[in-house]
Amino acid sequence: MEYIYEMPAEMTVENAQHGEVRRFEYDTQTYDRDNSRPMHKGAWVYLPYGYSETQKYNVLYLLHGGGVNEDWWFKTFPDTVTILDNMIAKKICDPCIIVTPTYYRGDESDNNMDITEQFQYELRRDLIPAVESTFSTWTEGDVSEENLIKTRSHRAFAGLSLGSMTTYRAAFYTNFDLFAWFGPFSGCCGPQGKRDPEVERIRRTLAEQEKKGYKLGYLFCCNGDKDIAYEEHKEIMDKVVLDCPQLVRGENYDFYTIPGGVHDMKAWQLHLYHALQLFFK
Repeated sequence: MEYIYEMPAEMTVENAQHGEVRRFEYDTQTYDRDNSRPMHKGAWVYLPYGYSETQKYNVLYLLHGGGVNEDWWFKTFPDTVTILDNMIAKKICDPCIIVTPTYYRGDESDNNMDITEQFQYELRRDLIPAVESTFSTWTEGDVSEENLIKTRSHRAFAGLSLGSMTTYRAAFYTNFDLFAWFGPFSGCCGPQGKRDPEVERIRRTLAEQEKKGYKLGYLFCCNGDKDIAYEEHKEIMDKVVLDCPQLVRGENYDFYTIPGGVHDMKAWQLHLYHALQLFFK
């Protein structure tokens, strides 16, 4: 795929083939110690134009960054929906379902990095089963753990900034058996994180999951070279690929860099634009 560094103007023009953005609510008992008070949470779900219960769709779970919520991708920036509508209408990517949840539970500060790890449990136990028993996906309504693992090649996870860190921690490291496609957009360990342990964790994850028979579809890392998260993300991934036979650049891995790109939605929409051309292939 040939990378571009400016969103094509035609992608931001309203298209008659509108997808639907639907509010989705679910309960999670992940954070309830005595199993008596489930937490009610919400997400947004993008259903492509022509969505049909007779068709099976791949699913991308897409996270926001720190200090915002599930509204970010589709409600705060509704032009994201226009870009998706145009990509699908012009057959730049296949129709898919995109879910934008939140890792927040209402009681965290942005300094609580634990949420990037803790979301793994809600994701596996609550969110994925709720979504994929409601909408028409490759699970065909069977959201048993066995079938979620069996259908992992039809499931992707991506996120920006703190959501990029969560992509590593809640999907790549801990739920690799449920996902084959990963998109960390802007960052890996965060400004206070230690880089070398992250390098080893990525290598170890890939080696261990390969032994278990779980193949990586694509790890698509993204940053602008003026992004505050660029240096740490680039250093970590450059070290990873020096001694990681499971990553082959151009086949199942790349690091997409936008010249002059910063930590903003213009860059993140470009990351999504490219990721959807690589995922589920």
